[in-house]
Amino acid sequence: MKNEKRRGPAQRHAGKPRPKKPQAPFVENNATLIPRESHPISRNDVSPSALKVLYRLKDNGYEAYLVGGCIRDILLGLQPKDFDVVTNATPEQVKACFSNCRLIGRRFRLAHIMFGRELIEVATMRGHHDTPVEDSDNKGNQTSQENGHADKAKKTSRQSDEGQLLRDNVYGSIDEDAERRDFTINALYYDIRNFSILDFANGMADIEKGVVDLIGDPETRYREDPVRMLRAIRFSTKLRMQIAPRTKQPIYELNHLLINIPPARLFDEALKLFLAGKAVDNVAALREFGIFRYFFPIAEQVLTGNPLDKEERLLATMLTNTDARINAEKSISPAFVLAALFWYPLEAHASELELESGLSPYDAFQVAMSDILQRAVQTVAIPKRFTATMRDIWSSQHRLLKTEGKRPMQMVENPRFRAAYDFLLLRAEAEGGELHDIAQFWTDYQQTDEAKRAIAKSVRTRANASNATPGPRGDRKPGFDSKDGDKPKSKRGKYRGSRRRKKEQ
Repeated sequence: MKNEKRRGPAQRHAGKPRPKKPQAPFVENNATLIPRESHPISRNDVSPSALKVLYRLKDNGYEAYLVGGCIRDILLGLQPKDFDVVTNATPEQVKACFSNCRLIGRRFRLAHIMFGRELIEVATMRGHHDTPVEDSDNKGNQTSQENGHADKAKKTSRQSDEGQLLRDNVYGSIDEDAERRDFTINALYYDIRNFSILDFANGMADIEKGVVDLIGDPETRYREDPVRMLRAIRFSTKLRMQIAPRTKQPIYELNHLLINIPPARLFDEALKLFLAGKAVDNVAALREFGIFRYFFPIAEQVLTGNPLDKEERLLATMLTNTDARINAEKSISPAFVLAALFWYPLEAHASELELESGLSPYDAFQVAMSDILQRAVQTVAIPKRFTATMRDIWSSQHRLLKTEGKRPMQMVENPRFRAAYDFLLLRAEAEGGELHDIAQFWTDYQQTDEAKRAIAKSVRTRANASNATPGPRGDRKPGFDSKDGDKPKSKRGKYRGSRRRKKEQ
């Protein structure tokens, strides 16, 4: 085996003598060892920060491996989004090795090591959560202590009645950790000591076949963490792979388990599904498996399945445009995507309120917005910064219908005009008719000198607001004069002086 040339953080080891032959990997007989000459992964493919973490842990006497998606992506010729490390060091021991480390999580205790804006996530090898634990009075079992793991860590696993893991800080060996991984293609470990890959679940073969398959019994694994159903969908669309039949079939029967997932976590998963450049394929899969309704039950109610209906056309157009922007490396706001998902439920609810309660169209629409958002956040915890933008986009749709007088100029000065205009174009493409003419008016109007001046004014206003900086004394408090050492001027004293001067006159 040829030794690779060290680079980056590893250069600090260059002066030390190196063995002619790499060390044997510290593993059980449960893994297939793929030597360096039999796989394409080089340290040149790995983040220098990740290499630094691996070598630091190794130098401190711990095992450390690159694991999971980064290995999979490099093998597939993709650029890894991040690099994850697994080690036999506990989170506290990892923290002791790095001053730039912080520990997070209760359900899964993790170490986050920061290198500027880059984050390397380090996890301790997981063990089996159903391992019997002896009473604290029994001093006979010293296995966890011998491995450098605290006994109390063995007692921090908890499951719900449905089998979902609520807390899982049970530490173990690399063999156990591999069994606890979700998919075979993620149970690949890169050993920095000899540059080999350890394959515990035939993941290399599944990558070759293009198959996404769970490790272990699919029903049990989905019950442990229902989000694995979403991960199976994302991996299949992202990597252009097929979900293995035994992994696919239980999703239809167990999709209801997603009810138990906290709304905040579901929102994070929704962003991954919509903003990964595969929104069209992901939403199609969510609807096929009956999962979409657990994310957006309000939106599900108005979707008919007929591609000619405006509700379906709006959804399809929004998803297609979203994928196009993401794949072109352009930004897109989650608020825009969510505004499109809930637009027709909002319109329908506003019409109901107007008829049933006698509210004016404006008041009915305002109440409907609050109702829809209140119901939406019960399943998917949409942050307020997004709901505020959604409200602006929705409210602007009625203002865009008014094109007389100075209203157009006032509208283009609004900071949310562009998002509202893009949303109008989306609706016009789905509905056609009068909306198409109104959208064309706004397209033409933006080319007029009046609109250009208004837009320029709006841009300057936003730029001034965002670039506003304090004076030389940034800590100066309101009410102080510009000169150092001056006392604050009292407005009350100022007005009293005015009254005295008036009396003297």
